[in-house]
Amino acid sequence: MNSDRRNFLKFLGLSLLATQLSSGSNRSPQPILKPPRLKVGDTVAVVSPASMIFKHELKYINLVLGQQKLKVKVGTHVLDRYGYLAGKDRDRAADINAMFADDEIKALVATTGGWGSSRILPLLDYDLIRKNPKIIIGYSDITALLLAIYARSGVVTFHGLFGTSTWNKFSVSYLKSILFEGKAMTLQPPPNIVETITSGKARGRLVGGNLSVLTAMVGSNFLPDWRGKILFVEDIREDVYRIDRMLIHLSLAGILQQLEGFIFARCTRCVDEDDDFPTLTLWQVLLDHIQPLGIPAWYGTAIGHIRDKFTVPLGVEVEIDASRGTIKMLESAVF
Repeated sequence: MNSDRRNFLKFLGLSLLATQLSSGSNRSPQPILKPPRLKVGDTVAVVSPASMIFKHELKYINLVLGQQKLKVKVGTHVLDRYGYLAGKDRDRAADINAMFADDEIKALVATTGGWGSSRILPLLDYDLIRKNPKIIIGYSDITALLLAIYARSGVVTFHGLFGTSTWNKFSVSYLKSILFEGKAMTLQPPPNIVETITSGKARGRLVGGNLSVLTAMVGSNFLPDWRGKILFVEDIREDVYRIDRMLIHLSLAGILQQLEGFIFARCTRCVDEDDDFPTLTLWQVLLDHIQPLGIPAWYGTAIGHIRDKFTVPLGVEVEIDASRGTIKMLESAVF
């Protein structure tokens, strides 16, 4: 792609952003705040922002957090049920607000994903969260919570293990390095999974999460300013045409054109065809929508609905290398 076309795409994205800002669909970005790092013996909160869990799952969560030498405080409504949700919206939100207000709590761990986090976004106290920055971690549907807190309060949030995840050696090692030790890590994917869309290096603040959840939030005031960002996305059990639709939605909204880099981490158990109906492959869809942007981009890394996963900070400066598939943190995500 020549520089004139890339500059035009950037201009298009900024023009669309200006329209959004004038209509009140975005807020001015907050200065970035890093939460304090975790220490052995700290108390962490277990909260259920989305789908319901069972008692045996809560027992498992207590076990794995105890193995990290952390104390656990369980949210009042963690085991509530309201259909497929972990209780009423107001109660799930109240647990999160209460834990951010509690000086004893040093981090919030979501129990599971599923669905429901977006329902509570208008009920969270973002001023309270900004005054009491704490680690909050999860993935999948928790993407909504992570993006909204980062966008509305400026607090760095973390895409990674939730309580019911597999807390294996790989995943825990990254969690401890980033959240306990405060290291600025290079997230190096396993060998032979990186497929480069457009080679090159880029710098910017890292944001992202589950593609379906993120796309459904477009048009709300719970997403960040996209200018100069590195976007990572992941998904699970989606037909390729749906991935196609979501990426074109991000393009029509002017989001993709504002990015400095793009990572499609993993599409777990996504299918290329249904019966004998003609289809595009996922790779063709990525080439169609991402390659024309002319920004460093690739498919494949240890983020998403997989056993071995990175802890990925939202809001920190990183440098990516699309040929190697690396995400190099340029700063610690905690203090």
